[in-house]
Amino acid sequence: MKTLKININGTVQGVFFRKFIQEKAEGLGLRGFVRNLENGNVEVVIEGKDENTNEMIDVCKQGPAHSEIKEVEVEEIKHQGFDGFKILRG
Repeated sequence: MKTLKININGTVQGVFFRKFIQEKAEGLGLRGFVRNLENGNVEVVIEGKDENTNEMIDVCKQGPAHSEIKEVEVEEIKHQGFDGFKILRG
């Protein structure tokens, strides 16, 4: 099990990015959240099996149609104990 915080920089707000991430995360059996940040980036925090979290990093690097990913930063963090995957607002 791995817990990751992923910061995605680029054209990632207003392109259904959070919904895209939620659908992919749930499909991989991951728990955590996605949210827009005030600086225009998107933050994703995920927990799950190593191979699934690694696959999610690749998903974040690709993004949905109309997004333009410039940079993806990944940091391993302490286990959070999420019970599902949510889109956080504001």
